[in-house]
Amino acid sequence: MFRKFLLLASLLIFLTNFAYAQEENLSEEENTKKTLNVRPDFWMGFGFNTAFYDPSGLSIGGNLAVGYGSGASLGVLASYFFNTSYSSVLELDLLLRFYLSGKNAFFGPFLQVVGGASLISYNLGINIPSNTGVFNAGLGFGWRLIAVNKFYWEPSVRVGYPYYCCFTLSIGIRT
Repeated sequence: MFRKFLLLASLLIFLTNFAYAQEENLSEEENTKKTLNVRPDFWMGFGFNTAFYDPSGLSIGGNLAVGYGSGASLGVLASYFFNTSYSSVLELDLLLRFYLSGKNAFFGPFLQVVGGASLISYNLGINIPSNTGVFNAGLGFGWRLIAVNKFYWEPSVRVGYPYYCCFTLSIGIRT
């Protein structure tokens, strides 16, 4: 009986050490990913925008952004702006975002490149077809701050064409 117990205990110790040795043979990158539970993520957010489309005044509006990836994210951005001169702009953009805090980052400072189409209407509302359509492009800087669990908020600023400057405050969730 004692021999069977000793044999079982030895077998258990051997199997435990074998599994531990396999764990040590993982590459440093795999261990880091496993420890931090880092994986590319899907994120979605909406925000409040202010933009200067011309020197005469401020346009306000909102946006919806959806993206995928950590370290570098690829996504789409739809924004709608209107101003007091009764014009409105619908922007449909692709975005590419690079987090400055590392290749596995999903929060912190980021640079963002956007480009797409701006549909400009000279009255309030979304008009299809629009009065004018132009290509737009911009470069932005922002900071994603983790709020609670998977929720975040991020202030950002971007400059480009046809707008001069755009300020955004977004909230969202990542999975």
